[in-house]
Amino acid sequence: ITPTGAVSTLAGASGKSGTADGTGAAARLNNPAGIAVDAAGNLFVADTGNSTIRKITPAGAVSTFAGNPASSGSADGVGSAASFDTPWAVATDGAGNVYVADSTANTIRRITSGAVVTTLASGLNGPAGVATDTDGNVYAADSQNHIIRKITPAGVVSTFAGATGVTGAADG
Repeated sequence: ITPTGAVSTLAGASGKSGTADGTGAAARLNNPAGIAVDAAGNLFVADTGNSTIRKITPAGAVSTFAGNPASSGSADGVGSAASFDTPWAVATDGAGNVYVADSTANTIRRITSGAVVTTLASGLNGPAGVATDTDGNVYAADSQNHIIRKITPAGVVSTFAGATGVTGAADG
C-alpha cells in the first residue's frame, strides 16, 4: 500500500494457496500470518500453513528462506533442513536476524542471514507475537500464559509483563 493509498499485490495470487517460490503472481503462500521487513527492504513472512519462513525481495521474488513445507516440527538446521510448527509472527533486528514465534512448537526461533535456524527459547505456551529492541532483546507474546516474555541475546527468559495464568486488563 503506497502512501497515497494505492494497493497492489507484491507476491501471490488472491484465492490461490500453495507453496511455490516465484515472482509476483507465480508465487504461492498458505495462510501467511506474520510479516517483518529488514533494512534492505526484504519482507520475511511466517507462512503458517506451510510451516515455513518466506523471503520476498522488494521486486516481489519469493523464496523459502527456512523450513520445509513437507515436514513440520521444531528441528534446528540450515534452510530447508530446519522445521517449524505453525510459525505465527516474525521480527527482524539490525544485525540481519529474523525471529519467529513458532506457535505450536512453543518456541522462539532465531534465523541468521545465512538461514541458520536455532531455538532461542522454549517452554512458552502458544507464542503469538515477537518484537526486538536495539539492545538485542526479543519480546514474545506468550499468549496462552497471558504474559510478555523478554529473552536476552544469550537466551535468558524472564517475565516482562503480566502474571502467568492471570487474565485481565489491569495496569501495573
